[in-house]
Amino acid sequence: MLLDDEMLITTPDGEEKVMKILFTYDSEQRQKSYVFLYDEKDEDNILVFSYNEKDNSLAEIEDDEEYKEAEEVLNAYFEDEKIQSIK
Repeated sequence: MLLDDEMLITTPDGEEKVMKILFTYDSEQRQKSYVFLYDEKDEDNILVFSYNEKDNSLAEIEDDEEYKEAEEVLNAYFEDEKIQSIK
């Protein structure tokens, strides 16, 4: 569930956790949206999920090529100050 700049997720062990949204990304090629999340207590650990806006759900990325694309987007985000200022 989106909470402005935060998202409530359920961890694999069933714990609910509020994560900060670093940014979102829409892939026209894959026709999917992605959300990049981090925990304020561990800002170096960034998680990425595909995001379904219709039912507000997250899905893990299991395809290696899809994950590689998301990783490239994240790297571009950190390399370009203009991109970071858009958020």
